[in-house]
Amino acid sequence: MAMETEKKTLNEELIKPGVKSVLTSGNKGFYLVAEVDKSIVGSLLITYEWSDWRNAWYWWIQSVYVEKNWRRKGVYSLLHNEVISRCKKSKESCGVRLYVDKENKIAQKVYRELGMFENNYLLYETNF
Repeated sequence: MAMETEKKTLNEELIKPGVKSVLTSGNKGFYLVAEVDKSIVGSLLITYEWSDWRNAWYWWIQSVYVEKNWRRKGVYSLLHNEVISRCKKSKESCGVRLYVDKENKIAQKVYRELGMFENNYLLYETNF
């Protein structure tokens, strides 16, 4: 997924326990999947960030993937709209955020079409 969309190689020895941790923890987030004929054609991960300014949780959309043959057919839109619906129903949430690679213009266009907007913040990080 990361190689295809961002030309990045990920460490499978970290990915598998990372996914398992989300699936078994109950508090790190959750995955949504889109299925057609019992085959997964799209997925995304939701994680959470506490906002003291808003006294509520931001939901972060991460690890978005749609099978190549299913792109531009509404799969991501269905997943996205489900996230928005669930987030709005949650009494402790205040919004949905995501990050996108600067070069991924197609994804940026999709997110804008779905009502998301670029904010005034840049993302910085320190990795260990």
